[in-house]
Amino acid sequence: MKILVINGSPKGKRSNTYRLTESFLEGIKQGALGTEEISVEEIQVSGLDLKPCLGCFSCWNKTPGQCCIHDDMQQVIQKLLWADVTIWSFPLYYYTVPGGLKNLIDRQLPMNLPFMTEREDGVGSGSHPARYDMSGKRTVLISTCGFYSAEGNYDGVRSLFDHMCGKDRYTAIFCGQGELFRVPEMSWRTDEYLSCVREAGREYAQSGGIAGEIREKLDQLLMPKVTFEEMADASWGINRESGEREKEALIFTRQMAALYRREAYSGRDLVLEMYYTDLGERYQILLGKEGSRVLTDLAEKADTTIETPYTVWQSIAAGEIRGDEALMKQMYKVKGDFGLMINWDRYFDGAGGRPDGRNGKGQAGTGAGWDTGYGGIHVPRKETNMNILLIPWIVFWVAAAIDGYMGSLISIGVCALVPLVFYRHQKTVYDVVSGVCVTGLSVGVLAGVPVRTAVPLAYLIFGIMWTASCCRKIPLTAHYSMYAYGGEGALENPLFIRTNRILTLMWGILYLFTPVWTWYIMGTGIGSLTGLVNSVLPAFMGIFTAWFQKWYPARVARG
Repeated sequence: MKILVINGSPKGKRSNTYRLTESFLEGIKQGALGTEEISVEEIQVSGLDLKPCLGCFSCWNKTPGQCCIHDDMQQVIQKLLWADVTIWSFPLYYYTVPGGLKNLIDRQLPMNLPFMTEREDGVGSGSHPARYDMSGKRTVLISTCGFYSAEGNYDGVRSLFDHMCGKDRYTAIFCGQGELFRVPEMSWRTDEYLSCVREAGREYAQSGGIAGEIREKLDQLLMPKVTFEEMADASWGINRESGEREKEALIFTRQMAALYRREAYSGRDLVLEMYYTDLGERYQILLGKEGSRVLTDLAEKADTTIETPYTVWQSIAAGEIRGDEALMKQMYKVKGDFGLMINWDRYFDGAGGRPDGRNGKGQAGTGAGWDTGYGGIHVPRKETNMNILLIPWIVFWVAAAIDGYMGSLISIGVCALVPLVFYRHQKTVYDVVSGVCVTGLSVGVLAGVPVRTAVPLAYLIFGIMWTASCCRKIPLTAHYSMYAYGGEGALENPLFIRTNRILTLMWGILYLFTPVWTWYIMGTGIGSLTGLVNSVLPAFMGIFTAWFQKWYPARVARG
């Protein structure tokens, strides 16, 4: 397959559109791997010596097939005749192609014959036949524009190529919001789209077209209309009222505010204050029911204040450094309500200073139990559930203490039923270990092991499991709490891991000491109530855990 890429952007390879074209070519090469050889040639229109058409028709009546202008167009025509697939890559300029590319298109006149003919596809009211046999050749259009959507803005382009190639005789990828491809902070979304374009290239290589699910993904918006348009307006850095140029940090803050998700409104307005310490500039973002507003007069009392060098927050927003690691290194501080930081990605869609530094990859923090794919297509995700871990132990501690024989039988039954009840949830290694240990302890009691020995031993094993997990990269509690803090991405957050390591160790120590008093209690007259007695301290520990999960990260954030 011989492919000709005609890059019509005046920016050449720096073009936003060219990034899509590169991904499409990568996909074609992957799709054709092992089936046919791929040859690619590129033409950078901006680098050609290409004069305008004179409209003299010499190429028709004086020197048929040869233009009287001697420049690079002769080589372009030869490459067009050589190619099996021609990819026209260009940005939308004033609802059509850029001027240089239109000039190249005009200069294709020698490729046609002067005679009049009727078209079979109903385009226009007449045409000129091709001088050369162009049957079997294919055309792809790849273009980006600066509107929120491509829909309704490519009428001129489609009309042009309908005349050139024939109606529905070409494949088009028209992407609105093209300016996002030059914004590092939005790479999480644009990279998703480029992956989809790559997949489209693979499909094109194999079937000669793009259809079905891939086509649907290509046609979906990168960002919601309101979000994109607010970001675009802010990017110009011009104050709407005064028309004056705004400071760079204020422009950045306005773009961050544009990413606010209105559906995250919690019932009361929140005020986020950004204090750029290296610039000495403060701005507030009011997060309300109807949207967000940037306040330059600091008229509101801030709920949350982020004190950060501007350069640091820029780097976090661009994904150059992880926000959570920067926080642990005290590169910035957070004062006030730390809850906004914990739920950052619930309030802000994607970039603009994600404190987790993941730039939106993984769709962290939705808490909705979904992984979001291209354009918001949802795929169900299994989450962990600590009940799978706890229920077998609790049943054994309570039931075995009341009646060793029946309690052990009930515990074995529960170990068998729990996986069935929680089949929709993701299991961890600790769930499996718990089921095996409780079943083993129950069998031991049925085989004659004294209950006074088995129950304290169960607490000891439980405590060892918790304490030992502190030595692993991910402590036990982190496996179960991560979905409340962004899913698996939270496991890369050092502050989240440290908080959970401390809590896991404290729970482990509690259960390492529990066997001591359990053994003594079971030797008294209230031995059958051991499980209930031993639930008192864990209840208080649960209250402490809920408090510590909020207090400790906020303490670290305050510096």
